[in-house]
Amino acid sequence: YNAERTEDNRVQRDVPEAIAPWEADLPRDRLGLAKWLTQPNHPLTARVAVNRLWQMCFGTGLVASIDNFGAQGSLPTHPELLDNLSVSYIQSGWDTKAMLRRIVLSATYRQDSSTTPDKWKSDPNNELFSRGPARRLDAEMIRDTALSTSGLLVRKQGGAPAYPYQPNGLWKEVNGGTYRQGKGESLYRRSLYTVWKRAVPMPNMMAFDTPTREACTASRQATNTPLQALVLLNDVQYVEASRALAQHVMKQVQGDEARIALGFRTLTGRDPKKTEAQRLLDLLNNQRQLFIDDDQDAKALLAMGEATRDENLDAIEHAAMSVVMHAIFNLDATIWRR
Repeated sequence: YNAERTEDNRVQRDVPEAIAPWEADLPRDRLGLAKWLTQPNHPLTARVAVNRLWQMCFGTGLVASIDNFGAQGSLPTHPELLDNLSVSYIQSGWDTKAMLRRIVLSATYRQDSSTTPDKWKSDPNNELFSRGPARRLDAEMIRDTALSTSGLLVRKQGGAPAYPYQPNGLWKEVNGGTYRQGKGESLYRRSLYTVWKRAVPMPNMMAFDTPTREACTASRQATNTPLQALVLLNDVQYVEASRALAQHVMKQVQGDEARIALGFRTLTGRDPKKTEAQRLLDLLNNQRQLFIDDDQDAKALLAMGEATRDENLDAIEHAAMSVVMHAIFNLDATIWRR
């Protein structure tokens, strides 16, 4: 079929008028499309955006099919709430930080994640949000939590990509390239700024289900594997962060119990239970004795990472407290949102 191309049968740029009409003053280009998508009377854009923010906080959206708002998608469990949040999102000037703040300060989000048998029976999937969310943090959140609680996080916004710690030779094995590890603040920038090579993603993030970015991913998996524990226990970024946090608590308070309690609150947001505190104290005493027997192990632990340490602190005590802080960081109470 070789019909002659004419202005009459050529497919023109347009949008589904059933969603929202195209204003006459909008240019027929990408700028016009962006303005059409974000005009206040557009019924989808704000709802889709708010639904994804809700899913980020709760693990599931008000519309479960976050990648499909069409006829084959799920109906919203709370349509009026979705409408209210969407309108306020638009009226705020699409202020994402304000919307996230509103969600996390809500009574719904601040509920305990535990439940009762009756609530579990009536709402097994938590579609009514009768309890708080319980899910593992995303890869970037886990790394940023380690950096933030340890005081190492660089909060500078914008700038060049960061090159944090990565196993030696990984780029060379895949494509012959050379990874030049950063220095100074480049090691401690937010994970948002980490350089990303799709053929060689950061392994310490891939272990926590971060996508490769080869395709758009609307929703991530949240698995729980032994490999994740290996990363948290051995990756230099987390060992160094634990060392820095141990240094902080040792300089802030005196006494083993007080230091353990401060570190636990810093990482988990709550005080340790008696059994937790006792086990951590036992771990501290055990590690202290091991490092007394072999102080070279203590020196090797304290040498991990490029962050400088306070040499006025006793090396044995610092190393032992670092192990305890590292153990707390590996708890579900730290890397899970409950």
